[in-house]
Amino acid sequence: MSTSNKILVLIEEHFDETEYNVFNEFYPANGLEIVYASYLWGNDSLSFEGNDKTAKVKVETCVSKVNLDDYKGMILIGGYAMDRLRYEPKLSQESNQAPAVKLLRDAVTRMDAGQFCIGTICHSLWLFCADPELLRGRSVTCAHNIYCDVINAGGEVVQADGETVEVHQDGLLITGRHPGAVHEFDKVFLAQLNQL
Repeated sequence: MSTSNKILVLIEEHFDETEYNVFNEFYPANGLEIVYASYLWGNDSLSFEGNDKTAKVKVETCVSKVNLDDYKGMILIGGYAMDRLRYEPKLSQESNQAPAVKLLRDAVTRMDAGQFCIGTICHSLWLFCADPELLRGRSVTCAHNIYCDVINAGGEVVQADGETVEVHQDGLLITGRHPGAVHEFDKVFLAQLNQL
């Protein structure tokens, strides 16, 4: 298991700015460094704009070069970023081969071995939906907009009173419903990281 104090956050254009702002305050205040990563398409860095067009992030870490041994956990940020990260220029004949999906497969293997924590919030389960083997049989929560996507990919969405629950934990997978749940999501994610 990693003794790192780093959290990897996958990000792309149209990321959720509420989550981004809270992450940047909460995790450093709790002694953790955030490293933003994306697919950089052969560039040294790329800048991405949030969904409210008030925040920008410069990313210098490419998901295709990430070594998960360097991180304690990984968060998939909400908004439309994960839909963009599952894009393949050419469709593979087997499973999705987008670099971010390949990284997620590695992270899920580590998570299932009890060595790594993964967090998703709002729409970010879209990255899991790119390969149903990653989601099948797991209990999660998510934005109502992607409920059917998650069900069709084999996930079990936890509900209460006709809504998806705010935050849910299934082993080392912590999921949040929407940006309004980010504070509770962060508390649960941090508590789990501290147990690794």
